[in-house]
Parts: sequence; structure tokens; C-alpha cells
Amino acid sequence: MSPKDPSREAHFPSIEKKYGEKMSYWFKVMAKLEGKKYPEQIAHLRENYGFSQAHANALVMYSRGSQSAQRFDKPADYYKTLAPIQVKTIKAIFKVITSKYPELELAIAWNQPMLRIEKDYVFGISAAKNHILLAPWSKDVIERFAPKMKDLDVKKKTIGVPNDWEIDEKLLLSIVKARMAEI
Repeated sequence: MSPKDPSREAHFPSIEKKYGEKMSYWFKVMAKLEGKKYPEQIAHLRENYGFSQAHANALVMYSRGSQSAQRFDKPADYYKTLAPIQVKTIKAIFKVITSKYPELELAIAWNQPMLRIEKDYVFGISAAKNHILLAPWSKDVIERFAPKMKDLDVKKKTIGVPNDWEIDEKLLLSIVKARMAEI
């Protein structure tokens, strides 16, 4: 499977086609918005021109000098940006899951490490300063297991765990099993 083009320019042909103007026109629009904050620029494109979030983001970020959405080529690159305790916990979480489900592939998507099977995402992880977020890609799965996670920070799409979380293997594998059953 070849990787998708991560460049902002990859969106330009579809922007021209969908919104009926050459990129030179859109660059002029962005020049008028220079100095505005990111959310204001996004909102302007969405509200005044009907841009999708993806197209607006590509144009805004390109105009701000970001040529690529991809910051990490592999999980090891992502781990270099984290505190050692987070790396240890994240690797241990992935080891528990991949030991039981070796068919899952560890990949980078949205600049985060994710486990997937073919094109379907099963489980992702994101790290913040004071916690790690687990994402089983299913609100239904989170709701189903929420009663067993009273000591964790359960949201609609993520589960917050401490950086030094003592992994609940049974719970973790049950969550992954339930997510895989949905695919």
C-alpha cells in the first residue's frame, strides 16, 4: 500500500474543481486574511465559499508556510517527542494488543500512532503533557466499557489514562476485541 501524498498541494486540484477558481484566486483570498488567526481563516473559507474542513485546512496551512501535514514517518519518530514514561507506557499498551492481535499494523495517521487492519483503524494513542489518550475509534465501544473505567477520564471519543498507567490488560483487550467485531 503506497502512502497517501501528505503535501498540502495534493488538495489543490480538487479545490480548483470543487470551488470553481484557480489556486491563484484562492491565494489572493488568503492574502486578504493574512494576520488573522487560524480559526478565523478556516471559518471565512467555510462560511463564505463552502469549503470543507480538509480543503480549508490545506489552504490555510499552505498559506501559513506548512507544506506537509505529515510530521512523523514512523512511530519511532513520534516517540522521540515524548517523555520517557509516556513512551514506556505507550509501547507496553501496543505490545499487549499486538501480542493478542498480531494482524494489526502499527502506523502513523494524523501524526499519532494507530493500530489498523487494512484500511480500518482499530486503536490509536495520543500523548499530552500530563496524560495519554486512548482512542478505540468507536463511541459505542467506549460507552459499553465506561462502567469499568470509572477511575479513568472517559470522554465521547477517548479514554484518558495517566502517563504511568498500570495497564489493565483484560479491559484493554476487551475494548480492542469489541472494536474489531465492529469492522
